[in-house]
Amino acid sequence: MTTEMNENKEGKKPLNFIESIIEDDIKAEKHQQIYTRFPPEPNGYLHIGHAKSICLNFGLSENYKGKCNLRFDDTNPVKEDVEYVESIKEDIKWLGFNWEDEVKFTSDYFDRLYEFAVKLIKSGNAYVCELNPEQIREYRGTPKEPGKESPWRNRDVTESVKLFAGMKNGDFEEGKYLLRAKIDMTSPNMHMRDPILYRIRFANHHRTGDTWKIYPMYDFAHGQSDYFEGITHSVCTLEFEVHRPLYDWFIDKLADSDYRPQQIEFARLNLTYTVMSKRKLLELVEKKYVSGWDDPRMPTISAFRRRGYTAESIRNFSDKVGIARRNGFIDVSLLEHSIREDLNKKANRVMGVLNPLKVVIDNYPEDGEEYLDAVNNPEDESRGKRKVPFSKELYIEQEDFMENPPRKFFRLGIDREVRLRYAYFIKCTHVVKDVEGKITEVHCTYDPASKGGKSPDGRKVKGTLHWVSVKHAIKSEVRLYDRLFTVENPQADKEKDFKEFINKDSLKVIENAMLEPHLKNIKAGEQLQFERMGYFCVDKDSTTDKLVFNRTVTLRDSWAKVKGK
Repeated sequence: MTTEMNENKEGKKPLNFIESIIEDDIKAEKHQQIYTRFPPEPNGYLHIGHAKSICLNFGLSENYKGKCNLRFDDTNPVKEDVEYVESIKEDIKWLGFNWEDEVKFTSDYFDRLYEFAVKLIKSGNAYVCELNPEQIREYRGTPKEPGKESPWRNRDVTESVKLFAGMKNGDFEEGKYLLRAKIDMTSPNMHMRDPILYRIRFANHHRTGDTWKIYPMYDFAHGQSDYFEGITHSVCTLEFEVHRPLYDWFIDKLADSDYRPQQIEFARLNLTYTVMSKRKLLELVEKKYVSGWDDPRMPTISAFRRRGYTAESIRNFSDKVGIARRNGFIDVSLLEHSIREDLNKKANRVMGVLNPLKVVIDNYPEDGEEYLDAVNNPEDESRGKRKVPFSKELYIEQEDFMENPPRKFFRLGIDREVRLRYAYFIKCTHVVKDVEGKITEVHCTYDPASKGGKSPDGRKVKGTLHWVSVKHAIKSEVRLYDRLFTVENPQADKEKDFKEFINKDSLKVIENAMLEPHLKNIKAGEQLQFERMGYFCVDKDSTTDKLVFNRTVTLRDSWAKVKGK
């Protein structure tokens, strides 16, 4: 979880290695302005790893008063969708960033990319090949053995230009021809062994429709799009490090100026207890293991938003994780700590009883009712106070009562006294059970002199319980979300399907939680702390007739105890 840094000479926050490169470039007057980009594929929803990249790319442009583009890498129409485009834009704005000028697409450059491909053919650096995918793999060789040249590697340039035009016009079926770069089939870098530049694909593109019958590969399109836009620092994750020689080779062969974008790689974010592959996340969605991309158990930005995470907590988490050169795993508890840290300052406190047990205060007036002062947020006095109703019958948590409690159980039991938050001291006298022996009511007496939860005579009460008034309470559904997987790395065992490690208890639904009455008109997306129970967010499924809350995070890391056993 370390960040590799160099000290800033001005004594400010230490620089990460990417900032050091940029500052050296600025001092050398290599660029007039820093220009970065965020280039997602519109083939799924963004996850927390993308959030780190967003914070990095847009953050660099802000810190150095530069620019940052949002450019969709839309070169594979089979997997792309406008839904993903719109969700990605929403995620970036929610995180607090804005892109330079209009949204850009690689498809904006299809004409120019085609011209560049023709230029490669005419300069002898590309050719039309007829090998099928299986033959391509066979001819490529292995990391220890050189590849073999394609029989069509030395095809006449004029013929390759003509065939490539026919590919563009849709004259041939899919798989008949490929355009490949002519580099080095003996290179130790497998990506330099005559990589594919274009393939024939008859598919409707979400922006260009049926205009194009060929589509460029990522390695060819990406670097050239950076070049077209004037990107100075093309920041990407570490798996693209071996692609960098190819990135540079294309630009060296095609650039018509001295300007060159610089590719820089950093370690991708890997979180424990989750998967970060869009392919695997799509599988979870399509096979109904989750309710959708925004299911609060998913690691997507939209899921975090629905669950009640704040944009600030995500940005703070990205900052804490830092920028490293080596891959590793970040414990998800750091992410959970970041949201607790943020919501502790922002979320109002309320009382909500998830598993109600009725308490009857026998010496309280039968029709008595009063409104007590309750603090909205002890971390922020400006939030003020609210009035909570108190009456003869209350709900407390079932787990807060034991008929025969052990000595260190500091909650309610027979002949034991506890404090009700903001209210009074109460003492249990007896219980009422149903025919099966289940406790249905706990009967108590209260001390009128202890109003506000203050001891009238100095006696000490160790337990403090939250509660709600029975006749004022509103019923709601509460969804308790937990980690989606039971092991830290669900993909570590290559012999097993990652779905075997799905946590069957990752979602528990409580139908009859009881809440303070003033929450009746709360809006979707609002965040609260249920005292002693955790942080919660109003779900989008809520209606005027039914409130639905998602648990954002518990008040402390309960998994730490599990791991410590």
